[in-house]
Amino acid sequence: MNTNHETPGLRASQKAATREAVLEAARDEFESVGFDVASVRSIAKRAGVSAGTVLHHFGEKKELLYAALFDGLEATLDRALVKTGRPGSLEKEASALGAAVFSYYQRRPSLSRTLLKESLFAEGPWASRFVGQVQRVHVALTTLVRASSAQGELLATVNADAVAAAWLSFFYFALIGWVQGAHPTPVALVEQLFAQHLVGLRSPARPRSRR
Repeated sequence: MNTNHETPGLRASQKAATREAVLEAARDEFESVGFDVASVRSIAKRAGVSAGTVLHHFGEKKELLYAALFDGLEATLDRALVKTGRPGSLEKEASALGAAVFSYYQRRPSLSRTLLKESLFAEGPWASRFVGQVQRVHVALTTLVRASSAQGELLATVNADAVAAAWLSFFYFALIGWVQGAHPTPVALVEQLFAQHLVGLRSPARPRSRR
């Protein structure tokens, strides 16, 4: 056995580590100088790799931008959605989910503006990935709404899909408002809009829970 050769598992691990290093360097570079000014060469320098390595992993700067958004958001969703379904009111569960996702965007506000603008008009596999991430949140919220109805918090006749879609609309309204500087506290805005939406959907036997 030749111990000088790397195992496939080690190569895959090194490749994944390099990819993540490049993504993190890209996020820092885009946040610092903006997408238009950032270059593949400067991103490679931050990551400690060659420009060729960056292009090998991502092909072009816009692909790198999409990956920087979707990979980070996917990891955020993974952590946030694992925590959903804990005992508590629907509003608390939804608020915790919204806060987790907003925190991702708020860590790098300048980058988030570019990411949101570009992701809304993404094409091909990136568009499908964006839709898939939205669907993950929609499914989680629908599950929460159904559980809330089963527990008597909301009316049994509530349309769970519609309530989940309403929350998502509030979320993106607040997110766009935050990006534009109109709403400095987006989580609070979503909470307020969602609470108002639920007023007519609550079970008469179960008053609104105190936050």
